[in-house]
Amino acid sequence: MAVYTHVPGETLAVFIARYDIGDLVAAKGIAEGVENSNYLIDTTRGRYILTLYEKRVDTADLPYFLALMRHAAEGGLPVPRPIEDREGAALQDLAGRPACVIEFLTGISVTEPTPALCRAAGEALGRLHAVTADFKDIRANALGHEGRLKLGAQCLPRADEIDPALAALIESEMAFQAAHWPADLPQATIHADLFPDNVLALGETVTGIIDFYFACTDARAYDLAVMHGAWCFSNDGAVFYPERAEALQAGYRAAHPISEAEAAVMPVLQRAAALRFLLTRAWDWLNTPADALVTRKDPMAFARRLRHLREAQ
Repeated sequence: MAVYTHVPGETLAVFIARYDIGDLVAAKGIAEGVENSNYLIDTTRGRYILTLYEKRVDTADLPYFLALMRHAAEGGLPVPRPIEDREGAALQDLAGRPACVIEFLTGISVTEPTPALCRAAGEALGRLHAVTADFKDIRANALGHEGRLKLGAQCLPRADEIDPALAALIESEMAFQAAHWPADLPQATIHADLFPDNVLALGETVTGIIDFYFACTDARAYDLAVMHGAWCFSNDGAVFYPERAEALQAGYRAAHPISEAEAAVMPVLQRAAALRFLLTRAWDWLNTPADALVTRKDPMAFARRLRHLREAQ
């Protein structure tokens, strides 16, 4: 369940009255997601999403995320636009949490990508990079190259509690990344977490790009590498689907070019992306209390991806 902060109906009604979006008719907690509390809000004028940002999100980063979403939406992308209240403020406080009302987008979260949907999602990422090329705000990637190496060192002492061979895999990949990470790739505003469940679709049409709360400034091609790992393998990482990978890259190229330098180091970036999600999942697996509300995700699903990528080189 992704509602960690419960808000009484009366409190919600008073809160919604700050906006020029009609009166509250209904509110329902949304089960999807693991980072924040989300409510589906119906008013007399339409449907919206209310998000309360939980402790895993740094409040200081929220103006960046909301500005990026607004910029992307105004550029014609299917990105939910933050709604401002009557005083022009998008970021609010509700029940002791930072909060924001955003547009509701139609569509269903992707669960089993087809090649056609991979192409559409790749094109959506390319369009995102094109539209945000003039977005001026900067946010460092806390899980960029240096951050990954730091997190890997923190995970190493207990990694074998997850799998007897996991520490050796992490240590060897950290050494490879330290030696091969390309430092001179084009930088851009990237989503950094564009997994299938962060894309809404109807049929083979992308209707929404959501959850920008890992967005940052980093190597542009790394964003495509993240999607490769997220879209082109089975959920458990045991099966690679080359037809999905081909479609994903073709879709991206239809909207944004990939330079020769980016293409040349894509295998390194794909391994780095697999390492990033392996490490964050391993950290949560080892450090999340058993009674916590956050559901832990299996780090071995990305260990399998990483092994496949290493063997493919």
